[in-house]
Amino acid sequence: MIRRSGTALAAGAVMMLALVACGNESGGPGVSPSDSSSSAPTPGGAAPTGTPGGTAVEQATADLAKRQGIQAAAVKVVSAEEVTWSDGSLGCPEPGMRYTQALVNGMRIILEADGKRYEYHSGGPRAPFLCENPQAR
Repeated sequence: MIRRSGTALAAGAVMMLALVACGNESGGPGVSPSDSSSSAPTPGGAAPTGTPGGTAVEQATADLAKRQGIQAAAVKVVSAEEVTWSDGSLGCPEPGMRYTQALVNGMRIILEADGKRYEYHSGGPRAPFLCENPQAR
């Protein structure tokens, strides 16, 4: 009996060591050191450090100006807010597509040009993109 419980204790210790070895450096559940980098949008639409093209709002504004053939100064920022998208579609699902079923931090940016409103979405590592058919909120 002692031999059996000693074996079970040793097996338990090995399993505990294996689980600890599989853990992450930050100690938080499911967060790897690379996840703690500045890949999520920051308040006010600021882009993470090192993001080419400026903030998320600046990127969306530049994209809309280019699409419309107008100066960026003619694009008005109506709103820019941080959101948590319910899945990988980032609030802009396309028919027939499948998306990851995980929460994704991102931004919803509403711009206006020539009296018409445009909605840009971003999330995770994806830069802001024009969402022509946004999902109802």
